[in-house]
Amino acid sequence: MLERYTRAEMGRIWTLENRYRKFLDIEIAVCFALADKGIIPREAAEAIARKAVFSVERIAEIEQVTRHDVVAFTRCVAESLGEESRYFHYGLTSYDVVDTALSLLLGEACTLLEKGLENLASSLRAQAMRHRDTLMIGRTHGIHAEPITLGLKFALWWDETGRHHSRLQRAKEAVSYGKISGAVGTYAFLDPWIEADVCRRLGLKAARISTQILQRDGHAELLMVLAIIASFLEKIAVEVRSLQKTEVRELEEPFYQGQKGSSAMPHKRNPVSCEQLSGLARLVRAYGQVALENIPLWHERDISHSAAERVIFPDAAILVDYMLNQASRIIAGLHVYPEQMKKNLQLTGGLIYSQGVMLALVEKGITREEAYDLVQRYAMRSWEEGTPLQSLLVQDGRIAALLTPQELAACFESKHSLRFVSYIFERLGID
Repeated sequence: MLERYTRAEMGRIWTLENRYRKFLDIEIAVCFALADKGIIPREAAEAIARKAVFSVERIAEIEQVTRHDVVAFTRCVAESLGEESRYFHYGLTSYDVVDTALSLLLGEACTLLEKGLENLASSLRAQAMRHRDTLMIGRTHGIHAEPITLGLKFALWWDETGRHHSRLQRAKEAVSYGKISGAVGTYAFLDPWIEADVCRRLGLKAARISTQILQRDGHAELLMVLAIIASFLEKIAVEVRSLQKTEVRELEEPFYQGQKGSSAMPHKRNPVSCEQLSGLARLVRAYGQVALENIPLWHERDISHSAAERVIFPDAAILVDYMLNQASRIIAGLHVYPEQMKKNLQLTGGLIYSQGVMLALVEKGITREEAYDLVQRYAMRSWEEGTPLQSLLVQDGRIAALLTPQELAACFESKHSLRFVSYIFERLGID
């Protein structure tokens, strides 16, 4: 499934065809900027824009000899030009083109990822509204804690999606820079106004200062944001996986007609899509680490970052895009079992209402420590004996002297714990 998806829109961004198309766009923009400054004839710039073409296959052939992809690209394009070819790549170093093109590619990728986050947010919002009042147990440390609603889980994730969207926009801004500053960033053969003109034409900002390359802190920032998003998607996946366990079975990822869960056991419905998200998140986090290690380079540049970046940027973008689409599909088609949630709420025999009893006793005048110890004593008996907590508490004379049977029974109702659910939704603006 992942392999098929990489041939879709995000995959096309990272094809050699699109990469070299960005190279050519930059080269043509440089030619027109040079023509505006009177450095090369306008006729030459117009001819280059009209005639320049390339072939990925031909570039590969030339690269077998040159062992340099940008030289292979410029020579391939030159074959489609006449006299004007002498003005192609005029005054540029390779990474004027490569790094500026990378910024354009990353911008396109971020735009798709933003759409992916928006789609996920839409799925989460719909489920949050649908299950705002679907009662279930909340768990801390994997142990039953107090009642919540399923809608609160979805609302939490929906709110976090908005933060990731904002982070991605800021990271996109951090990589939306170009540089046309020459071999060591000194504008030795082209002045800064050429760079400003070219970046304007391309919809980028000109780097305030550069070496042979754009500095890698911005790129690392973007990769770390992608790692955070991947970890967020894994958080959702882990929750679904946990709640899909046979003995829990409150949620279940979509299982389709004809789908098989096991080659050996016909009954299996495994959370394979969620498990896949967990595995892929590990890759994206690892790419973030590589991006951090690409920041320190020798002097004005070495190429220790180059080979790694040809892997981490396409892979991370494709993986996160795929993960976002998978997560949206899982959330939209999630199987929800409210009756099982009700059964699970009753598993502990009312232990989940222990805090309410403790606070009710405090309100009657005893210290919190006394109330805690008193309720805990019966809670531990309830755990060990499997006896409902309320039936144990009602037999205690001290508790009976402080709480009427009606007051004690009221402590074992979920509505008090959930009275602010609507307020939380209103505060989020999710209604």
